[in-house]
Amino acid sequence: MVLAAKIFKVNEETSLDVIFQKLRGFQEEEPCEISGESRRLATEIVGLKLEKDVLSGVLAKDFVLTKYYRGGEVQTLTTEEVPFYFKFFNGKIFLIVVAPTKPRGVKKLLANYVANKLSEIVFGRAGGIVETKIPHDTLRELHESNPRATKLIWFDDVDFPDVGKLALSGSALADTKLYHEYLEHGRVWYVVFEVGKREMVVGIARNCVITLFSKASVDEFKEFILEDIIPLVE
Repeated sequence: MVLAAKIFKVNEETSLDVIFQKLRGFQEEEPCEISGESRRLATEIVGLKLEKDVLSGVLAKDFVLTKYYRGGEVQTLTTEEVPFYFKFFNGKIFLIVVAPTKPRGVKKLLANYVANKLSEIVFGRAGGIVETKIPHDTLRELHESNPRATKLIWFDDVDFPDVGKLALSGSALADTKLYHEYLEHGRVWYVVFEVGKREMVVGIARNCVITLFSKASVDEFKEFILEDIIPLVE
């Protein structure tokens, strides 16, 4: 199963204890109508748990799902449950949102929604939780520290005319001359590599979107991000 997560950081002075108190018991509802019937959509925080330097929970939100059926549209209610983790590290609080498997791009939008919603609950407005990044040089060092583990590299900010991105994969990764040539004309945006000690294949992008391509549980994926990726975040 493919899992994806995105890392944010808390941009306000606070603590895990305060965040816990603000999120505990949160629930709100909004009215909706499905096939002429009045219903209510709920958003709530469940499974909240504070342990040492990690606050974990799940944001559960009801949606109206529209599907095509025999020449028409059918609406039904569905609940999306998104795990999240606040981690205190090196004087900062980071937020990891684990998005369910979704079509390309949707998982990122869902993670952004959850980060903004948590910011509104805790701080009363959006902007208390903001995006963060992993520096180009850090992704470069990840590859160069163990080139054989790398499966794919994407470069962006490419200065070739009419070229937005460049990629190296397969046997081309062994061509160090081509790799260094690409570095002269762009920056490392995305790296897919094998984490031998965890038996995982993951993709890491500069905007802190982490994708798991191998078989692992949500807990195993979370531990990898908390222990191995958070220290890389700028």
